Amino acid sequence: MELWDAYDGDFNKIENMTLVRGESIPKGVFHLVCDVIVKHSDGTFLLMQRDFRKHYGGLWEATAGGSALQGEDAETCARRELREETGIAAEHLAEVGRVWKDQTIYTEFLCVTSCAKDSVTLQEGETVAYRWVSRDELIEMKEDELVTQRMQTFIEELQR
Repeated sequence: MELWDAYDGDFNKIENMTLVRGESIPKGVFHLVCDVIVKHSDGTFLLMQRDFRKHYGGLWEATAGGSALQGEDAETCARRELREETGIAAEHLAEVGRVWKDQTIYTEFLCVTSCAKDSVTLQEGETVAYRWVSRDELIEMKEDELVTQRMQTFIEELQR
């Protein structure tokens, strides 16, 4: 059973309230999801292809991420998810935005790394492939290739 902390709409943790993955979340309550955009020091971005057995299987994600476990703050969650899904230990991690959607607070981070590009590892049951792409290649990807277009907006904003 996966347990999550509960948050109000102002990103304050609600004390004495625990959420359980798969159970309904009360109105006005949110759970935390952290996404990490991985940018290599050469300017390319990491894409991970979702396992074909998962929801949105075969599509590419411009982030590594997932739900924060009970007791984790956003940065701890982001570092854990990044390590689990890519094998990358964050050298530099900076929060770049937050989005509230469907009782979820998505906290977006940017990881700038100089890791060996062939050192990325795949997480069994989560991802089946990876590739590094330029900003322009990422921006030009179509809706039927990427899980979420929201990441393209963050990439565009990061380059300004």
